[in-house]
Amino acid sequence: MIRDESQPCRGRRIDASARRRRNFPVRLALLAALGMVLATLRGGAPLAAQTAVDARPVHVVSITGTIDLGLAPYLERAIDEAEAADALALILEIDTPGGRLDAVLQMQDALLDADIRTIAFVNRTAFSAGALIAIASEQIYMVPGAVMGAATPVDGAGETASEKVVSAVRKTFKTTAEVRRRDPLVAEAMVDPNVVIDGLVGSGELLTLTTSEATAWGYADGVVADRAGLLQAAGLTGAEVTEVSPGPAERLVRFVTDPVVASLLITAAILLIIGDLFVGGFGVIGGVGLLFLAVFFWGHMLAGLAGWEDIALVVLGLVLIGAEIFVIPGFGVAGIAGIGALAAGLWLAMVSREIRTPEATERAGWSVTAALLAVAIGTIALFAFLPRLRPAGGLVLQAQVGTGTPGQTRPPRGWLRWFGGGAGLELPPERAPHVAWPPREPTLTSVSGVALSDLRPSGRAAFQGREFDVVTTGEYIAAGEAITVVADEGYRRIVRRAEPVAGS
Repeated sequence: MIRDESQPCRGRRIDASARRRRNFPVRLALLAALGMVLATLRGGAPLAAQTAVDARPVHVVSITGTIDLGLAPYLERAIDEAEAADALALILEIDTPGGRLDAVLQMQDALLDADIRTIAFVNRTAFSAGALIAIASEQIYMVPGAVMGAATPVDGAGETASEKVVSAVRKTFKTTAEVRRRDPLVAEAMVDPNVVIDGLVGSGELLTLTTSEATAWGYADGVVADRAGLLQAAGLTGAEVTEVSPGPAERLVRFVTDPVVASLLITAAILLIIGDLFVGGFGVIGGVGLLFLAVFFWGHMLAGLAGWEDIALVVLGLVLIGAEIFVIPGFGVAGIAGIGALAAGLWLAMVSREIRTPEATERAGWSVTAALLAVAIGTIALFAFLPRLRPAGGLVLQAQVGTGTPGQTRPPRGWLRWFGGGAGLELPPERAPHVAWPPREPTLTSVSGVALSDLRPSGRAAFQGREFDVVTTGEYIAAGEAITVVADEGYRRIVRRAEPVAGS
């Protein structure tokens, strides 16, 4: 006899199913608690915390154009702002032909010391200094057709730098690659054409990686078409993107630290200061010169180059030169020391204290030399041509138009006395009939007199009972010495020391 147990079994299954349904919420709560415990043990975060993390921004900084000293403080500020904002990452969008070695070394240090995820996005080119910036980043992504490398250092003439410089840059690339756990030999091959890597670069060839080569050799973490693709590949989809742009001060630093602009600022500043002092005092023109110097030093201080000791040297140089011109007769130790202090202060302000490369040293030397030569030529031009274009009678006419009455004259001041004075401004021919000029004074050529003040080389002298502004032929003549006029050009009297009388 077959026993039928279908009904009793069915009843037990129904009871078991009901019990499972009643216990489901309890089991679900236990599973959730277990999951949170496991997540905590594995270093995870609750869902609410993960949502807060995902809400953090992504900062983007552009490294484009030639890398100069203005980009270094710009990148440092971008890193500081990203860290302060607790950003998910800092993306460096790179498209550069390279630039200054001292500037990129500062940028490399900033990237290696950053406490934030850094991603290099090579958007077409990362040559030379740009390649080092990419290697110093934690991750590298490239667009199709991008290139990276060709980092051999060159000097100011565009020739390959010395073996010592090449070796130093090669080791810099190597150590940077090692820090970021990339093949150091590949980085060295970007700098030194003597590095050989089988299947990648031969002897005598400088390495430039294409996108596919960079991916194959571990120098690209992915290939993306654009920034949106980069965000997706880097796991940053949906993050708020914050563009970090150069500020006005950083733009000014990039402009001021350009060697040509720096030389022009130095030249204009010194010429204006010296010219204003010679004109007979220190006023607006000299103030503009000081403003140019202040802009020069401010820009180089923001770039991490100049210091207060450089400013002190420049001030000392100007004081010594002024003392040589106005106080000490002739030209000797004070003048030479002043020029030396001025040149040293300007040179030190253009080279880095911490990272001093031969390239930057040579560039600064040429900039200062060119500026001082321009100052010398400009000073000679001012002294030689300005009095001729605007005679030293000053800005007041010596005759009043239409009256025939002599006007008030103003003696020439400061450095204008080097070229004498006396004649007024010439008027156009059409206005000549309306002007009654005083009779021309007789020439003083060959007339003897005495120096009333030290002539170094300009000053005051007396001839025939009258005082005149004079200038020597270049020699220093002390007050009280006998002098003779060798040329009377109307607007200046040129004198020399009188020859001693025979038998005296």
